[in-house]
Amino acid sequence: MPTAQQVPDILSPEFAANPYPAYRAMRDSAPLIWHEATQSWIVSRYEDVERVFKDRGGQFTTENYDWQIEPVHGRTILQLSGREHAVRRALVAPAFRGAELQDHFLPVIERNSRELIDAFRHTGRADLVADYATRFPVNVIADMLGLDKADHDRFHRWYTSVIAFLGNLSGDQEVAAAGARTRVEFAEYMIPIIRERRENPGDDLLSTLCAAEVDGVRMSDEDIKAFCSLLLAAGGETTDKAIAGVFANLLAHPEQYAAVREDRSLVPRAFAETLRFTPPVHMIMRQSATEVELSGGTIPAGATVTCLIGAANRDGSRYRDPDRFDILREDLTTTTAFSAAADHLAFALGRHFCVGALLAKAEVETGVNQLLDGLPDLRPDDGFDIVEQGVFTRGPASLPVRFTPAA
Repeated sequence: MPTAQQVPDILSPEFAANPYPAYRAMRDSAPLIWHEATQSWIVSRYEDVERVFKDRGGQFTTENYDWQIEPVHGRTILQLSGREHAVRRALVAPAFRGAELQDHFLPVIERNSRELIDAFRHTGRADLVADYATRFPVNVIADMLGLDKADHDRFHRWYTSVIAFLGNLSGDQEVAAAGARTRVEFAEYMIPIIRERRENPGDDLLSTLCAAEVDGVRMSDEDIKAFCSLLLAAGGETTDKAIAGVFANLLAHPEQYAAVREDRSLVPRAFAETLRFTPPVHMIMRQSATEVELSGGTIPAGATVTCLIGAANRDGSRYRDPDRFDILREDLTTTTAFSAAADHLAFALGRHFCVGALLAKAEVETGVNQLLDGLPDLRPDDGFDIVEQGVFTRGPASLPVRFTPAA
């Protein structure tokens, strides 16, 4: 049985600096590794991660979230299964698809993007991470929920703390304590607002969640608070890194960047390829319900399984020349890249496929197009150096750019 000593450890500085060589080594020679420090089995090949996510035989559960996310969010939809999961998903999903998303929330997305760009488009310089990407999705979510965007810094601090807790693979006690405090602070902030919104509903997502009912089931205050916490963290962190990733990859490939500027119909392809090439979330955990045979060995029942999305999405058995960024590649189906039929794994698959995938698509495509429209001649600035940070989630630390200032 291959062990963690044969490849760079996922907690090592070497891995944090650049995980992709380690991913390749895992796929090639150690597709199933027991990792002592995280007490989990690490899975890296596309076929195995896909199998875990799709879970057609009931062999994998999300019971790991009982200890992984409940301490910071409360009990969320991610931990549910069967009818309970189906009903809860039916309560929240309509707001994130179809006419509701296009008619109700797309104007919110467009307005928030414009406001951020207008704040720096006259300067000729910006950091697309600090000035735009880290602020945009949080502002959108706050607006959607009908919360005060003046509390942005508080929202950003909370979701940063939550993401740090989720990625706390080394078990740092200070990170764990900060995550626990965040759950208390967020509840103290949200519960009074939820109760007020039940009494005085408005035209916002929070009011919709308060009123939603399926088969006689409604969400409790705690359910809504937990979902809002999950939405803020998952929606903020992933969209932040996705937007930054699109521009990092395009600016590093000038010919593809020029093609996207010229033909905006290529923006969805650039986003889909970014999700494959540099996914915002690099690992998602599941728990085995039974003994399961995967490439490289057998996982016992009741074990934590760490699925390496960042490794699976560069598996040469699934993608041709997988370490090359190519928005025109023929082995990635853009038309299904934001649905449960996606053939990359960045949104997971199966019944726990990301409920906010279409919201992320709308945000990223709106953001990319408005940045290209509002910042003529956008190009890398002095000191532009793409340095990714993060292990659990990962993205560019900064993206300094120059452009022709607006009059």
